[in-house]
Amino acid sequence: MKVTFLGSGTSQGIPVIACSCAVCTSADTRDNRLRSSILLQVDDKNIVIDSGPDFRYQMLRAGVMHLDALVFTHEHKDHTAGLDDIRAFNYKQGEAINVYAHKRVQDALKKEFSYIFAHHKYPGIPQLDLFEIGHHPFEVAGVPFIPIEVMHFQLPVLGFRIADFTYITDAKTVTEVEKAKIKGTKVLVINALQQEKHISHFTLEEALAFAQEIGAEKTYFTHISHRLGTHQKISELVPAGVELAYDGLCIELG
Repeated sequence: MKVTFLGSGTSQGIPVIACSCAVCTSADTRDNRLRSSILLQVDDKNIVIDSGPDFRYQMLRAGVMHLDALVFTHEHKDHTAGLDDIRAFNYKQGEAINVYAHKRVQDALKKEFSYIFAHHKYPGIPQLDLFEIGHHPFEVAGVPFIPIEVMHFQLPVLGFRIADFTYITDAKTVTEVEKAKIKGTKVLVINALQQEKHISHFTLEEALAFAQEIGAEKTYFTHISHRLGTHQKISELVPAGVELAYDGLCIELG
């Protein structure tokens, strides 16, 4: 399995145009972060987790020519706003795209993209087949997924374990029951928004503590705000086995 970070950033803390902080003025391309999303490539299958506002550009940048499925973690716009752009894959592949989401997330998509689900459909709108997911394991294009529920303040968000890889965004608290599903994973991806306290996201300190508790061989931090700091600076603060993710980073597993 190959994992590509299509984006490692977040809408939270996006700077104003005139911002002169170290991240916004950095010449290091690893500090140029689009909204968080990953591409899973298993055999000849391409599965994307979350389609934020940058989805179209992310897919073009990564050279993705075929999409088998789209999986959503939750309904916030920085994770769903690019759904309309699956229409290019509809056109190229001549078929609907399978979309996997919790019932609550599906309801939000139907409200936000009502034209997609209208009884009388306008020609050329995105074509998708919705599949409901919850707390039970499921398969996407033949690939087993184990859902992991984390709390994003008071909103449940789904992370996913796929074999020895676990991907979680927007976590603030995780129960012991859900942690048990993660332990034993070799590669963990978890959010680390910023260094200051935050009501609904792990801080750097909290993400480091969580990584230590899980004990994966390798941990990557994602969903990074520009407030966290530059890639180089934060890399000097984290222990061995922990790294900041960055857009375009590829990981090979198995």
